[in-house]
Amino acid sequence: MNFMMIAAHTKARAWWPMTAVVAALVLVGCGDRKDKGASQAAARVNKDEITVHQINFVLQQQRGLRPEQVDAASQQVLKGLVDQQLALQKAEDLKVDRDPRVMQQVEAARRELVSRAYLEKVGEAAPKPSADETKKYYDDKPALFKDRRIYSIQELAVEAKPEQVAGLREKLRASKNINEFVEFLKAQEYRFNGNQAVRAAEQLPLNSLETFARMKDGQATIVPTPTGAQVIVLAGSRSQPITEEQARPAIEQYLLNERKRKLIEDDMNALRSAAKIEYVGKFAQAASAPASGPVAAASAPPLAAAPAASAGLSAADISKGLGLK
Repeated sequence: MNFMMIAAHTKARAWWPMTAVVAALVLVGCGDRKDKGASQAAARVNKDEITVHQINFVLQQQRGLRPEQVDAASQQVLKGLVDQQLALQKAEDLKVDRDPRVMQQVEAARRELVSRAYLEKVGEAAPKPSADETKKYYDDKPALFKDRRIYSIQELAVEAKPEQVAGLREKLRASKNINEFVEFLKAQEYRFNGNQAVRAAEQLPLNSLETFARMKDGQATIVPTPTGAQVIVLAGSRSQPITEEQARPAIEQYLLNERKRKLIEDDMNALRSAAKIEYVGKFAQAASAPASGPVAAASAPPLAAAPAASAGLSAADISKGLGLK
């Protein structure tokens, strides 16, 4: 189960995405707050207070906020909260909180936040990986670490029927270079488009990294897609390994996240098994239908969307390749 993460951004006037969620929780029907006296007031808006705790909560969502930025950011957050409180008061006067659509959104936000908090609590039981486990992962993934390369890649997305893919593969194998293959596509009136990018090993999908690692400069491969075929050409590459020490923080985080994911998955399976779940109407028919078979492995994402490889390597870079978010 994948639960959306709700981000908070308070730059300039961009306070609404997060505070809208806070407003939603206020609208759920919490009623008048009885603990106002215990809070530190930062402002009063008509009959309501905005507290320092509310400001701090928003600030905590901002990563990388430097100490010297806190005062200015606090003022900006407070301004946004004042505007939000004014809008909330007027909405209550007009009974906007009783609008069925608003009530539905409030309930959806409540369900999302509470269920996500539960799953995060389940994941907290995951043990941190040991030094031996981290080292084993490093040793087991040479293409990602010890033998890491920077790849210059060209891609062609070709529209074709499934029965035409084998012929395209043979023509690609027989072509002296990618230009000759492109001329063939034009002559046969295939529709296609091309992209190129530079990617480091950690910026490639893990399930395709070993294929890239085995390729030599100038080699090409073709992968069937739902709309035809994807041709990938390794135009060039250069070696840029990283040490176990450099990779350790990202590996530890990846292994920990995998353990959390497994704990959450097992917990949800147990909850499903223990629950009585009954599907109704058309949903009952869909639930009883046999599975359509295994889903084909996804091809590499479009190269145009790939970030350029940097000269160095950060934990965040490796995290992308390891599947971290």
